[in-house]
Amino acid sequence: MTEINVREVVLDIMLELSKQTEYSNILIASVLSKYDYLDSRQKAFIKRVGEGTIERRIQIDYVLDRFSKVPVKKMKPFIRELLRMSVYQLLFMDGIPDAAVCNEAVKLAKKHRFQSLQGYVNGVLRTVARQKEQIVYPDKQTSYIQYMSVCYSMPDWLVEHFCNAYGREACETILQSFMKRGAVGIRLQETIDTQQRENLIGLWQQAGVQVNRHPYLPYAVEVQKADGIHNLAGFDEGLFAVQDVSSMLVVEAAGIKKSDTVIDVCAAPGGKALHAAVKLAGTGQVIACDVSSYKTDKIRENMERLQMTNVSVREQDARVRDETLVGQADVLITDVPCSGLGVIGKKQDIKYRVTKESMRDIVGLQKEIVANVIHYLKSDGVMMYSTCTMNPSENEEMVDWICREYDMEPESMAQTMPEELREEAGKGYIQLLPGIHGTDGFFIARLRRKTRTLSDKIQSMDT
Repeated sequence: MTEINVREVVLDIMLELSKQTEYSNILIASVLSKYDYLDSRQKAFIKRVGEGTIERRIQIDYVLDRFSKVPVKKMKPFIRELLRMSVYQLLFMDGIPDAAVCNEAVKLAKKHRFQSLQGYVNGVLRTVARQKEQIVYPDKQTSYIQYMSVCYSMPDWLVEHFCNAYGREACETILQSFMKRGAVGIRLQETIDTQQRENLIGLWQQAGVQVNRHPYLPYAVEVQKADGIHNLAGFDEGLFAVQDVSSMLVVEAAGIKKSDTVIDVCAAPGGKALHAAVKLAGTGQVIACDVSSYKTDKIRENMERLQMTNVSVREQDARVRDETLVGQADVLITDVPCSGLGVIGKKQDIKYRVTKESMRDIVGLQKEIVANVIHYLKSDGVMMYSTCTMNPSENEEMVDWICREYDMEPESMAQTMPEELREEAGKGYIQLLPGIHGTDGFFIARLRRKTRTLSDKIQSMDT
């Protein structure tokens, strides 16, 4: 078998990501699966350098622009990505000798027929290695936005967005949280008893997995240092699901009762829908919908592994009316497509792809979905509106719009939320912030129709 150069694997990942055809978390997972035969140390290197180079791109480019005569934007794509991943190793990986980083980069340049640029690559990297402790970054007091942008590798307009929405202190806490190596959220099946949960966690810990229990929910844990979630004890038996606690809270806040009909209109990969099925305890039904066969296949895959029998799956565009669902939902879960700012810590390239224009455009899609699926609610049904973002125009302002257009009103979630969140959730919605609430950035609203029926509202609008 040909020996694999792990740095070349990372470089291939960087070049593919530069085309913006795939998100980094999906591509890196796919590459690690392809090279699953590598030892754990090699796979850890690929994951660390791949994710880290994306995560720190703005800071890396800032450094490169100070040591290279050629600006980053004008570099050849191959050289740009080679230098980025090499500078990441020089600045953030103490266990690797600087000389090795420089030498390996030069070898890759030569191998890929950039012999004429070997000296340039070597010169830039050795200068960075020599002077990395003397790099001068923007001053926090006099150039706050630029400082935050460079040191946390966040586009300056997004730094301004978070500052304006949540204040400087919360902004920095959020950005710090994004830079931490993320844990994976796990929902232990509520159908297994306390002793079974403890036994399962014990098996994980024996395998070297770091397990942290989440304070909000007894069945919520976070794991780190796991060599593939599918390798954890209990995965094949369906004893747990991968799900962030913020997503679990949507289902908790819904107050689902036995025999309810729950409709999840944007359900893939199925976390909330399958959690709702657990709450129904074998009664009622969950109808999980999504727009494509790829997404519905993901739901079915998880449904079968978790052995959920009271769930049906439909390929259904949330913007297109399914007449068979009209007036059927006791609980309508509407987790709409969004800008995704709340999960930047897990999908770092979101921050480079999202734009002010895309954030404005997504609101139109959200309104189109809500305007359609709200017809699925029973007259006394509950709508759970949620997003994985931190943007008032997609969250609080959307709640205002829904309530204004469809005679809905926020309903307190204090009785269904964990004690730590009850005060905030009392107003009927809550914005969860990374680093502050210990979750992804997530918005949850519980809305119920006022006494006037939707049909009356539509009739009055028509006249």
